[in-house]
Amino acid sequence: MTLAAFASIVLIHLAAAISPGPSFVVALRVAAAEGFRVAAALALGFGLGAVLWAGAAMAGLALVFSVLPALFLALKFVGAAFLIYLAVQMWRHAATPMPAPQTDTPPRSAFAAVRFGFVTFASNPKPAIFFGAVFVNLVPAATPLGWKAAILLAVLLNETLWYLIVARVFSLPRPRAAYARAKAWIDRGFGTLLALLGLKIALT
Repeated sequence: MTLAAFASIVLIHLAAAISPGPSFVVALRVAAAEGFRVAAALALGFGLGAVLWAGAAMAGLALVFSVLPALFLALKFVGAAFLIYLAVQMWRHAATPMPAPQTDTPPRSAFAAVRFGFVTFASNPKPAIFFGAVFVNLVPAATPLGWKAAILLAVLLNETLWYLIVARVFSLPRPRAAYARAKAWIDRGFGTLLALLGLKIALT
């Protein structure tokens, strides 16, 4: 694997990680309701959940695809369609206001927040589809172990650092209000990027 291929994988995963989904809504609400400390622990839980999915994709799905190449091709198109679907949904709901935070929720412990984040991410269909149908197409089965470890570390950092940013932003009233005002443009920009990534995966 080349450094350019590694960077491409990291950037594609980052684009998928920052696209709004169930985890984003959970992070937003926890940050607004329980503060930065709890939301930061939640972010670590999301990162660990992403490593679980990425590791499973590289360890098991690659072997299955080597035996059933038709399944590999099918999931390649499913993954591309999923990214395009996300893009369409982001465009459709770009003008929809953000959900109101639940300010009456009592803060939980850091360990409980990590566990909650991990379980939320592990049961989330969005990363299941991404890592099972998109991510596995980006990492060849013959990728050296060292590169695979670097990819897993990058996945952990992408998810955790992104949700740390979300935690910081939405634990403060002014940045949250600023994002709400620019939400339509931001969502449409990310939606366009995801659509282009989906087309690239389908055509390569």
